[in-house]
Amino acid sequence: MDNISEALIPELRKIETDFHQALTKLVEIPSVINETEGDTPFGKNIDLALKMTLKICKQLGFSTYYDPEGYYGYAEIGAGDEMIGVLGHLDVVPAGSNEEWETPPFLAMIKDGKMYGRGTQDDKGPTLAALFAVKALMNLGISFPKRIRFIFGTDEETLWRCMNRYCEIEEIPSMGFAPDSVFPLVYAEKGLLQLLLEGKNETKLRFLAGNAFNAVPDTAKYAGERQSELKTALEELGFAYETARDEVVVLGKAVHAQITEKGINAINRLLIGMKRIGYTSKTIEFVNDLVKEDPFAEKIFGECEDEASGKLKFNVGKIELNEEVERLSIDIRIPVTADKHEIVNTLSQIAKEYGLEYKEFDYLKSIYVPKDHFLIQTLMKVYQEVTGDLVSEPISSGGATYARAMDNFVAFGAVFPYQTKTEHQPNEHIELAEMFKAMHIYAKTIYDLTR
Repeated sequence: MDNISEALIPELRKIETDFHQALTKLVEIPSVINETEGDTPFGKNIDLALKMTLKICKQLGFSTYYDPEGYYGYAEIGAGDEMIGVLGHLDVVPAGSNEEWETPPFLAMIKDGKMYGRGTQDDKGPTLAALFAVKALMNLGISFPKRIRFIFGTDEETLWRCMNRYCEIEEIPSMGFAPDSVFPLVYAEKGLLQLLLEGKNETKLRFLAGNAFNAVPDTAKYAGERQSELKTALEELGFAYETARDEVVVLGKAVHAQITEKGINAINRLLIGMKRIGYTSKTIEFVNDLVKEDPFAEKIFGECEDEASGKLKFNVGKIELNEEVERLSIDIRIPVTADKHEIVNTLSQIAKEYGLEYKEFDYLKSIYVPKDHFLIQTLMKVYQEVTGDLVSEPISSGGATYARAMDNFVAFGAVFPYQTKTEHQPNEHIELAEMFKAMHIYAKTIYDLTR
């Protein structure tokens, strides 16, 4: 069909209200994880959302499958050996304080051209938009010489156990996308390595600082001896601090670990100050000798970067010195063409010289689909045709999207470059006109991918 794009718009208009009604039903299911509830892995509401989605798919004409263990489900249409995948998730983060919401978080409401509710943007809205986009193609009598499989995850907001199970026992699509991020698309995501460096604490130092691996700490408190000397050292170094409740509080600037160079690490500054007044320990020496305030840790890894995704990023997110151990909690964003095993071996060997043992906490492999790949070329061509946006480029990211779950997947929409991301926030919403445009993009994309 040569005029597929023109034919799609009126067909999408016919089912737009059906899309709104289906999304309303899904938003009203508070699918927040609750592992202590019921016989399903993530709680009755997540299971209810999965079953509701599969029911919607069946009504639209898809064949469906529900994992007997309740980890995932999928819906499929088309024929052929090759399969194109669309990966979305049905779990949501908690609503938070209801007082911060202008509308009830789990009651989908439309006002001023927007639909409000938890999950509208992340990720029930975009997932259903892609689903109804395929329904429009079906209504036009389009045949699919490749299979299209919508895979519905249920544990994206926590540990991705849904996709771990799916990938262990199910067929993996040859390529696909996750409508769970931004347009135009994210083609490269750095490897995300979180680790501990631990050693026996042979000092009398006791302190704790930082909240998360993936956050540059904005404060680091010290309540031990020699605070007056420490304050003098911090002043000499030009490091901001304040005194509170018999503590010295070193001040930094909090940012996400994927942009650690834009923050100021309060833990590193505290350890630099402590070294200056003569304190020593395994972690103090490690940070002072090898890291200091370098967000790229080039003394450890050299100039580790690539054209696709940029520099390696290194963040000391937490530190603990208790009666038994010294422990650093570290987040590393690894360039997509770098070898994770080489990174680990280099860090392990150097840490050992300081009496620190490497312990892996978590790892998400990088994704990288070259810009000349058929998938990238097709998605970008459709995006540009539908939007007229010839300026926005494919994105490289240090963050993590659901596309990491499978090879040859990229994140593709549904937030446009000029829109505000509202996921995980009070008053999460979608702009209905922009979501209709996303539906148009998804329909034309799937048509082109299956030709």
